[in-house]
Amino acid sequence: MEKALWYLLTATRGGENRVRIIRALSDQPMNANRLADELDVGYKTIRHHLDMLESHGVVEGGDNKYGRLYFLTDQFEHNRDTFEQITEHMD
Repeated sequence: MEKALWYLLTATRGGENRVRIIRALSDQPMNANRLADELDVGYKTIRHHLDMLESHGVVEGGDNKYGRLYFLTDQFEHNRDTFEQITEHMD
């Protein structure tokens, strides 16, 4: 997970938005539409970042395809300290 977080947050464009998505989901689960509204980012951009985060085990979506809620995974929560360390280097 540590390598995935470094890649997702620092090695690719969009790392800043991914950090913002993770922070928003830390407060509560949300669907893509709500994340787009909360973060003032386009829906398609949010979907792209959610797909990237999901494929690397950072977030997981609920079973409902329509209005699907996204949650941070247990695997991410076990590595939250790594996330915080990485984001310190980004600021």
